[in-house]
Amino acid sequence: MKAKVQVFLKPGVLDVQGKAVEAALHGLGWADVSGVRVGRTIEFDLTETDAAKAEAEVKAMCDKLLANTVIESYRVEIA
Repeated sequence: MKAKVQVFLKPGVLDVQGKAVEAALHGLGWADVSGVRVGRTIEFDLTETDAAKAEAEVKAMCDKLLANTVIESYRVEIA
């Protein structure tokens, strides 16, 4: 199975990269852009064939390693 994890800073946490991208977009003429947030995507394969078990396993990975759950949230997709 394929797993895709999207990790983003929680609302209210300062996103320095997002602010830098927003400023660059403004500098390039896209002044109507606001609220830019930068995240990351992690994709990998699993040998698990049961989708529910795979999702539970990936969520455990996120809680322990892939996301800092104090300041980040995540979304898991299993295909």
